Amino acid sequence: MAQSTFLSTYCENIMKKSLLFTALGLATLVQTTQADTLDDVKKRGELRCGVTQALAGFSVADDSGRWTGLDVDYCRALASAIFDDPEKVSFRPTSSKERFTVLQSGEIDVLARVTTWTTSRDVDMPFDFIGVNYYDGQGFMVRKDLGIKSVKELSGASICTNTGTSTETNMADYFKSNGMEYKPVIFEKSEEVKSAYDAGRCDAYSSDVSGLYVQRKLLAKPDDHIILPEVISKEPLGPLVRQEDPGFKDLAAWTHFCMVNAEEYGVSKANLEEMKKSDNPNIRRLLGLEANGADKLGVGADFCAKIIKHVGNYGEAYDRNVGKDSPLNIERGLNRLWNQGGIMFAPPLR
Repeated sequence: MAQSTFLSTYCENIMKKSLLFTALGLATLVQTTQADTLDDVKKRGELRCGVTQALAGFSVADDSGRWTGLDVDYCRALASAIFDDPEKVSFRPTSSKERFTVLQSGEIDVLARVTTWTTSRDVDMPFDFIGVNYYDGQGFMVRKDLGIKSVKELSGASICTNTGTSTETNMADYFKSNGMEYKPVIFEKSEEVKSAYDAGRCDAYSSDVSGLYVQRKLLAKPDDHIILPEVISKEPLGPLVRQEDPGFKDLAAWTHFCMVNAEEYGVSKANLEEMKKSDNPNIRRLLGLEANGADKLGVGADFCAKIIKHVGNYGEAYDRNVGKDSPLNIERGLNRLWNQGGIMFAPPLR
């Protein structure tokens, strides 16, 4: 009986050790998997970023093929953090319908494509949002000669919009809750939506308000159209990465947070070298001159200084792409810093 008990205990201990070694092995495998994205990017020599096919102010290529925009600047900032070079990034234009498939397949490392952060995308999809790069909301554009002053007057109207976006759901919810009917006219590409609206195939055009500002400038007669005052949804737009790699998510997130914090502390491309002489602990941590907790991001404590050197702070990126220094001239509104009347906010580096 004693021998039987001994054998039983011995076998139990062996099984426990075996399970422990298996767990350790799996943990090592998970750790290796989590480090893959940054390692792959470094070995490849460039970051691969998914963007819109063409949305002025956010991501659009000029005649020479050079990409510009707020989302593009985020991608260049991430490349700067990794390589100290904003040019080591390639851009993959994607439609609303295909964007998530392209990210999941590994064709791109990050998706920066005016994508709204929602529960279904956060919970049901194998992706993580890294933060909000632009606070927006859904609006409607109509021709002035229709005499419409409010969205409430659009009952029975035909409305052009993109498929594969939260715009469709928001519109359905809004019209249903207000006891109104409408006819959706759906297209995959923004260019198709704009062309259909401009040709008179629908009464209104619905998209994020920022997108409507962009598309109105591309119409045959921009001054003949108005954007109605109502905003019917919250559209927090932000970049995404694959969920399997929390380490890369941290780097992607702190790239954005770096730019926001830099604006808050008054650090810009123009004054970066001078700011390195500052005695302000917040600025010194931001620039990696003092410990900032970023040593495990895989790019060095001075990653933020590299971002500011090449791309600038968030305010600089906003102004040149969609704000006062751009043709769009969109008011910052909610995208002002939290201490300037907006809600743009970043955790501190420490």
